[in-house]
Amino acid sequence: MPCVSDFYGIAIYMYYNDHAPPHFHAEYGGDEVEIDISGLDVLRGEMKRRALGLVLEWAQLHRDELLTDWELARQGLPLQTIEGLE
Repeated sequence: MPCVSDFYGIAIYMYYNDHAPPHFHAEYGGDEVEIDISGLDVLRGEMKRRALGLVLEWAQLHRDELLTDWELARQGLPLQTIEGLE
């Protein structure tokens, strides 16, 4: 599972050939969530409120890049690294 971004101890991952809908995985401090790219809804898991807020803020800024990486992953192609929050 390639890491596409890493910021403030939060790692963002995508699996190749993952199930629909388009989504990404975020890990922080042992917590993991799966986030829908379109609506930025939590599909599975739990994460501390502050960390989840950062993940959602980041995803809002990089939604187009996340969708591009989703399509690349579906095709089995290398994913692009996405800039983290600063």
